[in-house]
Formats: sequence, C-alpha cells, structure tokens
Amino acid sequence: MISRLEKPETFPGQQRVAWRREPQRMVLAVLAAVLWPPLWITLAIWPPHNWMPGLEMDWRLQVGLLGLIGVPAILWLLARERQKGGRPATRLGVVWRFMFYGGLLAVVLAALFAIWQVVLQWMNAANFGEGIGSSETTLLIYGVGGMPLAVVIGIGYALWAGLCVAFIAFTPQPEVRDRLGVMGRDTTA
Repeated sequence: MISRLEKPETFPGQQRVAWRREPQRMVLAVLAAVLWPPLWITLAIWPPHNWMPGLEMDWRLQVGLLGLIGVPAILWLLARERQKGGRPATRLGVVWRFMFYGGLLAVVLAALFAIWQVVLQWMNAANFGEGIGSSETTLLIYGVGGMPLAVVIGIGYALWAGLCVAFIAFTPQPEVRDRLGVMGRDTTA
C-alpha cells in the first residue's frame, strides 16, 4: 500500500495554480502581505518614539515601508517569470520565490547599510587609525552581527508575504484532460 505522501505530486502545495482575475484580490494580497503580525503587534505594544521618515525612524516602520515596495516588486518578478516559462506553477513555488527574493533583498540592504556606515565613519574620522578602527567596529556590528538578524527577519517576512499571496492572489487551476491523446506526445520529432 502506497503512503499518501510517497509521490511528489501528493505533497502539500503541489497543486497547479493560476492568477486570480479580480484586481482587488491582488490589492488584498499585497495589504495582507505587508501586515506581517510581528511588526504590527510590537508596534502596538511598544510604540515608536519617532514616526517621521529619516535616520531616526523606527526600524519596524522602515521594514513596513520596504514591504510596501518589495511585495509589489516581487509580484512583478513573478508575473515576468510566469510569462517567460510558466513558473511558478504551484503555491509552494510562489512561497519559495518570495522567500528567495525576500532573503536576497534583506542581504543586499544589510550589506549596503553596513557599507554606508563605514563610509560615514571614514568621513567623521579624525585620522587614518581612527578610520580603520571605526570601520572594523562598524563591519563587526552591522556586517557580522546584523547580517544574520536581517536575513532572519527578511526571510520570515517573505514567508508570511508568500503565503498571503499564494492563497489570496492564486486559485487552483483545473487539470486539463488529454481528450485527444496529443498532450503527451513530442511534436519536435
């Protein structure tokens, strides 16, 4: 007797999906994806001291703003990828791509922030030795210490966003039966 999960097709998330036609579903998916619960719960418990955009803006608000930009950008990348090759074709594929692009965005932004901090330290250094020392400390704090934290937050946020998009913006695609017997043939021969 074959177990229910012995074939790859029976794993959860492997059913073929298609974009929903209603545009309000896409807007709802983006809004749900941006509303990552850890951000908004902590904002309710510990309100930020500075709501205004700038260098002192609370990091949770900055992450929320990045989500407002990042989720539609990832949806655009998914649409482009689906036009070219028809992938991702499953909910699991949608979630995986969100996690990949979200993790990649987190790494790039954390690296750019660390480099920006090093440049600021060099500009504020009084001499060469102070510049070297501040660069080492900055890279240790923001590069070595901050990068894993940024990746974990980025992938966690992207997992939530991918699940929201996969279930709100996509619908199961009905399977097409091969009535004429031509779908399995190789027509290149």
